[in-house]
Amino acid sequence: MSKNFKRIDYSRKFLKQLKKSPLEIKIAFRKRLELFLKDPFHPQLNNHALTGKYSGYRSINITGDWRATFSEYEDKTGKLVIFEVIGTHSQLYK
Repeated sequence: MSKNFKRIDYSRKFLKQLKKSPLEIKIAFRKRLELFLKDPFHPQLNNHALTGKYSGYRSINITGDWRATFSEYEDKTGKLVIFEVIGTHSQLYK
């Protein structure tokens, strides 16, 4: 994945989940997003591809237990990253 994103977007589900998240998670996500924009593969993010029912998605660490999953698309205008869901590890990977 290149650092040159044309756009970052969020699914409705992601925005709803983020809104319901504790304040410290909202703050942590903002910090991790800034890091993601500078270096999508920074070791703190643990950016990795998912398997199974989440095949085709990637995940980054927000805190020790919280994750944000996203999908990537590329066309002639560049790369689009869509954050799909956010939650604890157990909430997302039941």
